[in-house]
Order: sequence, then C-alpha cells, then structure tokens
Amino acid sequence: MATLVFVHGWSVTNTSTYGALPAQLQAQAAAAGITLTVADIWLSEYVSFDDAVTMADVVRAFDRALRDLHLRDARFACITHSTGGPVVREWLRAQRELPGAFSTIRLTHLMMLAPANFGSALAQLGKGVLGRLKAWAGGVEPGQRILDWLELGSSESLALNLDHIHGSDPAEREQFLFVLTGDRPDRSLYDHINSYTGEDGSDGVVRMAAANLNARHAVLARESGGDGTLALNVTQAPRTAFKLIPGASHSGTEQGVMAAAPQATVDALLRCMQVRDGKGYRQLCDAFDQENALRDADRVELETVGPFPARTHIHDPRSMLVIRLADEGGEPLVGARLLFQAGSPPNPDWMPQGFMLDRQANSRQGHVVTFFFNHALLAGAPRVVHPLTRRVLRAATEDHRPYSATIEPRDLKGLVHHAIATTASRDDLFQIVAPHQTTVLDVVLPRQVHEGVFRLTQKLAPEDFSQPMAGPVIP
Repeated sequence: MATLVFVHGWSVTNTSTYGALPAQLQAQAAAAGITLTVADIWLSEYVSFDDAVTMADVVRAFDRALRDLHLRDARFACITHSTGGPVVREWLRAQRELPGAFSTIRLTHLMMLAPANFGSALAQLGKGVLGRLKAWAGGVEPGQRILDWLELGSSESLALNLDHIHGSDPAEREQFLFVLTGDRPDRSLYDHINSYTGEDGSDGVVRMAAANLNARHAVLARESGGDGTLALNVTQAPRTAFKLIPGASHSGTEQGVMAAAPQATVDALLRCMQVRDGKGYRQLCDAFDQENALRDADRVELETVGPFPARTHIHDPRSMLVIRLADEGGEPLVGARLLFQAGSPPNPDWMPQGFMLDRQANSRQGHVVTFFFNHALLAGAPRVVHPLTRRVLRAATEDHRPYSATIEPRDLKGLVHHAIATTASRDDLFQIVAPHQTTVLDVVLPRQVHEGVFRLTQKLAPEDFSQPMAGPVIP
C-alpha cells in the first residue's frame, strides 16, 4: 500500500480532528506487513463550513488535489470520517460517470469511519437557529449546502445510495469498501437541548443503520392489471464489510472512533488494509458479521450517573426506513398518511409496543419521511436481564408478523385524485428491514384520472364545461 489519504467530516477546521490515528497506524502497520512512511500519509483539509460550497464542489476539488499528488502508481487507499465517506463515494461515482472530467487515479481500499452514508438526524437541526449560532460563535458558516446533502432522505444522498444498491459489486473489480462505526454515544457529550446526541442505535451523530451500506431498495406499486393492492419488489445492495466498534462514539478524545484512536479501530483498519482479493474480502465480511453478532448479544450498557443508580441502555439492533410517497406520474404525495399494521387481519393496534423510535420528514421534500425502528421488537426478542443483579429489564417479546401498511392519500376525490391502497396480503414488510441497515421504500400509488378531464363533443353550439362531470376512472 503506497499512499494513504485521510478525509475528515463536516465543519472541520483543524487537522487535529484526526487525532493520533495516522501516527498509530504508521507505527503498527509494519508489524502487520504494511509499509507506510511519512510521505505516504496525506491529511485532507477541505472546506465544508462555507454556505456556498456544495458536495459537487468538494468532489471536484478533491479530484484536483489527488492529481497534484503525482502518485507513482496512480493508486491510493483512503480512510474517511463521517461526511468524508460520502465525499469519496460521490467522487467514485463522478469518476465513473464523467471519465473525461475526472482523473483515472484508482482507489483500492475505502475505509469509512462512522460515515453518514444515509445522512444524519442532526443535519436538520444543524441548519436551524442553534446550528447557526454555534457556527457563528466559531467564526464560520454552518455549511448549508453540505447539510442539505446530509439531511435524512435528501434527494442527493438517495441518488448516491440507490446507484450503489443497483450497481455492480465493487469487490469484483478489486475495489474494497469497509464501514467501521461506533456503537454508542459518548454520554459526556450529550446535549440536553438535542436528544439525538444521546440516541441509542447511533454513535451520537450517525445511526449505525445510516452508516451501513448493506442496504435495500423496495418498491410498493400496483401490478399491471391488478386491484388496489400494492405488490412488493426488493433489491439488495452488493455486500459491504461492516464492523461495529464496541464502546466507540462518533467524536471526542475519550471515545471517538477516530479522534480517540481506540485500539479496536486501529486493529480493524489494519485488517481492512490486508485485504488483497475478493476471497479475502468475503472472509473479512464473514468475520465482521460474527463479531457484530457477539456485540449484539451483549446489549446492556450501564451509564454512571453521579451518586445515583446507573442508567440502563438496551442496545437493540435498529433499522432505518426511508419512505418516498409518490404516484405513477412521479407527483409527490405530501400529506398522505401511512399506517403500519400487524397480524391477520391487519390491525394497527397490534404493532409491537415501542417499535417506533423516531420519524423525521425531509425539510425540502415533505413526501420523504425517515422512520427509525427497534428491529428486535419487530422480530421478537429474548428477555433482557441486568448484567449484575440479573433482574429482568425486559420480558421476552414475540413478533407480531406479518407486517403491512395502508396508505391514505389526502385527496380522495376530484377529476384527478388518489385512492386508499394497501400492501398485498402475501407480502410481509418485515422482509425489507434488517438490523443495523437502511431500506429505501418507494410507495407508488395509482393516479386516478377521470374521463371528465378530456371529452369530445359534436355540439357546435357554445357549451359551458366549467363544472365538468367526473365520469368513470380511465382504466
């Protein structure tokens, strides 16, 4: 491995953000048989704290900076943190789609630490008054255009991720992607005004499900010649190595997955760097999956609270579901109501208690809503006991499958409108969600167009049609 480039995250203004990680990797790489000299390590300094700068601007400048390195063999490996992951992934896409405008430099290993691949729930708040005040106090701007990309359900992030889900497997062309992320917030950095900074299922900034590239794209749409039910079609992304770093958080010098440079991060990165072919990559994917399963089995965290009894956190696997509501004509359905149901016959009251953890509508596209679920409660889970006292913290839970949904549009009548639709009885929505993963779900409702929109007449005398009769729906 000749050259290693580090790429930081959003709103960083100092290379101290990398902490001791570059030096630790350099010191320990030799023991792992990897040669890294001082000249081979490059630290990025890119601007994301200027409101005029877009993701495309950063990608273009990143490509220019790479050209200026004059790499000996025109290849490099990259370690990113947070927003740095999407930056490099956007560059890879631009490199593929615009070969004449972007360099042919080859990226062999992309190791993403806590990447905001599907965005962050904090991005919407970062664009608000508190985010602007914090940026102003630091003498910079919030970085509005980058935050637009990072907002949950943004069109920009979904375009990149759907391209990945439906694209070819990078490992088949010996381009290896890795996602390494912390499994809990740093409680000492909790912001009492913003509860997302202490959200279980995240590292305090990015949800594990939002980091993971093992994602799905599901489509609920009317079958040709079908009735009012919506049939399900699912596409799975190429397999990507995914590793949970136990006890690590997004940032901070105590638990930060990069800034604190925990040995678990260093060890995982060295294992990633040692991958040389598809077989080795698949073996590491398997090993990471097994280690994640052990982490999930040990799911109780005890948080020290001064002189008071410790708080307990049950780290159940979570799932994220990004739903886009539109019709067959591509028109967004703002204000439509989506109701989850369980059992047969479907009943919304039978959904497992506590399964819904959060939902957030995209501020620029109101028809895109991101849901955060407790996957363990949807799947059914064994009882959870206190690790010290063995007291039962939560009784065993049963799954309430099958899960279904009803979509109730706001416009139920008119010359053009939409009708209430339900998922097909043979489809169980549980099959589209997975632990620590994100699913993009497109719900496509039939557009009901009545024949009264366009009529022909043979009456030559003037006729008023300002109050047209709707007539039947055009099949």
